[in-house]
Amino acid sequence: MRRFIALLCFASVAIAQDEAEWPRWRGPTGDGFWQPKGLPADFAEREPVQQWKLPVGKGYGGVTIAAGRVYLMDRQTAPQEIERVLCLDLKDGKPVWQHTWPVTYGEMGGYATGPRASVTISEGKAYVLGATGMAWCFDAITGKVLWQRDTVKELQARVPQWGFAASPFLWQGNVLLHVGAENNGSVIALDQRTGKEVWRGGSDPAGYCTPEIIEHNGQKQLIQWGPENVQSLNPDNGQTLWTYPYKITYGVSIAQPLYRDGLLMVSGYWHGTKVLVPDATPKLVWEEEKKLCGLMSAPLFKDGKVYLLDKHEGLSCFELKTGKILWQDGNQLTPKDRNPHMSLVWLDQARDLVALLNASGELIYAKLKTDGAEVLARHQVIGKTWAHPAFTQDSLVARSDTEVTAWKLW
Repeated sequence: MRRFIALLCFASVAIAQDEAEWPRWRGPTGDGFWQPKGLPADFAEREPVQQWKLPVGKGYGGVTIAAGRVYLMDRQTAPQEIERVLCLDLKDGKPVWQHTWPVTYGEMGGYATGPRASVTISEGKAYVLGATGMAWCFDAITGKVLWQRDTVKELQARVPQWGFAASPFLWQGNVLLHVGAENNGSVIALDQRTGKEVWRGGSDPAGYCTPEIIEHNGQKQLIQWGPENVQSLNPDNGQTLWTYPYKITYGVSIAQPLYRDGLLMVSGYWHGTKVLVPDATPKLVWEEEKKLCGLMSAPLFKDGKVYLLDKHEGLSCFELKTGKILWQDGNQLTPKDRNPHMSLVWLDQARDLVALLNASGELIYAKLKTDGAEVLARHQVIGKTWAHPAFTQDSLVARSDTEVTAWKLW
């Protein structure tokens, strides 16, 4: 009987994982793993087939998918300025529900495009944070509003220069929002059921980086990279565990920190890469201010090596422990630009295969070899974009400032 119950529970988990194909920023595990089952040997030779496309408004926020539905946010400016959250049917792109609210972007640092964060889906609920600070919880199936909070008016959040960009992060019944509120509210935890504040922690203003949880020497740490410090908080109560100063020009703490092999790495556009041992008193292992400068693109990791998009030299491979640069691709995978970008995921890590969507809207399959990146195929799937796509089973859903589109890849 116990064995039957255990098998039933396992089956339930498996079903839940199948339904939540890409339910949050950077995928099911939040670190760029796709790893689709049944990857054909000739996947690179198969031309993607467009399944549907739909006009949408502007936005940098990524696409998420759960239970056969696609979620994203955009901004409309006529007849009035609003933000929207959209729910679409994955099979045909038909709208299922939407919800709108009025906003005023102003200039927003010259990037007054649209929402920046991804919609986070969990247990039939959709969690949203708009660029001006409106936080929402919806029934993910029907679109019914379960709760809402104006984080600026109600919680004293302070809008950063380019708007709130960190996606909602879920932890132990709370939704964690990086909103840089007054009174040590760099991160605010709201009850997932009610939206009521549970705790706030961290002294930094709001940056643009989504919170993440690591476990170092048996201790859970909430890592929140802000404009002035790398912060470590207790994820259960917001208490500060440690901070490490890293004041950034223009406050652009964006790319996701990476924790592997007992080391924590952050990389910024202006002041480069730092690697720390995240102990109670963090120790700097090495730093590189000129040759390894990330911006928005989150890095990947395998076997001691980090793959990071540098602002000058393109995709760069280096040793996490030492900072030794093994190769840089010379901007072959995404165009060289003042603000270069691409979204990287592991297609098959065991075979060193990655899939990426570059800033030109090209889907690229590549193999990360010891001496560089070998491009296997390029497919144009959308226009210019900085938004992270959603990969699910054998398909891709991507968005630009004008449309969202789905492609069957093999």
